[in-house]
Amino acid sequence: MRALNVLISLLTVYSLSFAKEDNQKLENYLSDIKKQEFSYDYQKVEADSSKLRDSWIAPLVISYAYSKSNPNNNIQDTQKAAIVMDQPIFQSGGIYYGIKFAQASRTYSNFTLDVAKRKLIKDTIALLMQIKQTEFMKQKQDLQIKNAEINLEQKKEEYLNGQLDSGFLDSAIIQTNEANQALFDIAANEQKLISQFKSISDLDYQSAEIPTLRILNEDEFLKNNIVISQIKSQEERDRYNKNVTITKYLPKISLTAGYNWDKSENLYSSNTGTVYSSETDYYNYGVKASIPLDVNTFRDVESARVDYLKSRVVAIDKQRELKALFEQVMLNIKSFENKIELSKRNKELYEKLLEDTQQLFHAGYKTQYDVDTLNNSVEIQKLDTKIYEIDKQLELLSLYEKFKDEI
Repeated sequence: MRALNVLISLLTVYSLSFAKEDNQKLENYLSDIKKQEFSYDYQKVEADSSKLRDSWIAPLVISYAYSKSNPNNNIQDTQKAAIVMDQPIFQSGGIYYGIKFAQASRTYSNFTLDVAKRKLIKDTIALLMQIKQTEFMKQKQDLQIKNAEINLEQKKEEYLNGQLDSGFLDSAIIQTNEANQALFDIAANEQKLISQFKSISDLDYQSAEIPTLRILNEDEFLKNNIVISQIKSQEERDRYNKNVTITKYLPKISLTAGYNWDKSENLYSSNTGTVYSSETDYYNYGVKASIPLDVNTFRDVESARVDYLKSRVVAIDKQRELKALFEQVMLNIKSFENKIELSKRNKELYEKLLEDTQQLFHAGYKTQYDVDTLNNSVEIQKLDTKIYEIDKQLELLSLYEKFKDEI
């Protein structure tokens, strides 16, 4: 843990400096159809939020009815029309909290979409990195196959010269077969990665560049964390929802108004055609006060209160979870850096051995097999370094996934 603290202290001099334009470039890794889907999702959030914000405004009800009947052979025509308004003007704070709840819900929904989009971007870039990494792994495996084949040729010669029994030759054959099989597996996995990448990106994986992610310190990661912002917005939403729930059971005052029109026509005799008609219209307005008495009032309020309390606990728990994630990523990066350093030392060792072996080869003490094997080993160590560098980038992606656009 002490070593981890030292590492984190050293890394605080760096930052993951994604400016907003950089993130827009990163969004280009997504296919146009995926970006369009998210665009519609954001538009829906705005529409739903506006609808929720104005939900306290009661609708103006306009009605019209027409009926015709013939009781006792007397034909009656009746028409009725009305315009009715029942608008709450006071809800013990419910209108204010309702508007605040709508705004908080919009913020939470937008953050939820941001998290989903960022995860998809992360998955897309991770696939591209893995494809690039697989290319290095294939090159490395080709070199290992060459070394296995060289070893097999050496074992064949030694076996035919009586210097080696068949067991060693069998082992060399098996080793060569396993190396070839591993290459088949790598190639199959590469095709799987390519297929997944094509399903979510329009870019050509062969020419697309991998973004270079730099280290960020813990304070920045937690301060600008999109997941924490999402959880906090949920906490605020649940707080206003608790207040809205309480006000549902408090006194409410409404302004009522209406205009009514009635018209009736009665044809008393179909023979004489005598018609009696009446038409009236009138308006009404007033004030109405009400308070609901519901046996589930306490349960409803308590449920909303528990949701709010839970969201506060979730925010604290998520902070701890993300802090642990950051520390784990830093440990993993340190591990890959150690592997990179080891690969570099091994490369230097193989280069020295190769230099000495080439001299012995020219002097007649070593074979071309020895030179080729060491030359391949040098290249393998170079590829290992590239593979581990991408592993570091993949680790950083797990942090970027949860990082805001703005810094």
